[in-house]
Amino acid sequence: MSTMKDRLHTGELYLPGDEEIMEGQRKCLERLYDFNQTRPGELEKRQEMLKEMFAEVGENCYIEPPFHANFGGAHVHFGKNVYANFNLTCVDDTHIYVGDYTMFGPNVTIATAGHPLLPSLREKGYQYNMPVHIGKNCWIGAGAIILPGITVGDNVVIGAGSIVTKDLPSNVLAVGNPCRVLREINEHDREYYFKDKKIQ
Repeated sequence: MSTMKDRLHTGELYLPGDEEIMEGQRKCLERLYDFNQTRPGELEKRQEMLKEMFAEVGENCYIEPPFHANFGGAHVHFGKNVYANFNLTCVDDTHIYVGDYTMFGPNVTIATAGHPLLPSLREKGYQYNMPVHIGKNCWIGAGAIILPGITVGDNVVIGAGSIVTKDLPSNVLAVGNPCRVLREINEHDREYYFKDKKIQ
């Protein structure tokens, strides 16, 4: 018989108020609190803390505090050279995977947790978690929200304020609510970096 803690990563319904879960979560949140209290000049300290807090973190990752995470990053896997601006929220009740060189604008939310539609189950506090996968070299615009179970391919740009409700393939620009593919990254993008601004 699986415990509630076992169900964090299986997609099964579980009760997040379970004492074993909450005990481990509190320890993670204590470390997260300390990370968010670091001073701007304490860059090395932040790097060391991220190695303790995260499931995995590659070299040269930078997170601008405040950072918010249900388990303090304990279920977050970052590749190398990942950058996150202010107020990245990782609802990391299960695993979140982010590839190398991906960038997050301010106020991005990545959610893995969901609740049943049936009201009687929500009354009891049931929850389920689905992992999120974000590829390499993506740019997630300010205020974007990525929902549970989503996979985003490599080299994807997600427009500011988008709500990602379905998987996105590699090499596309996707925008809106719900987020839709606008176009592929193309030859025009090799010449222009913003509107009529040419890459010199």
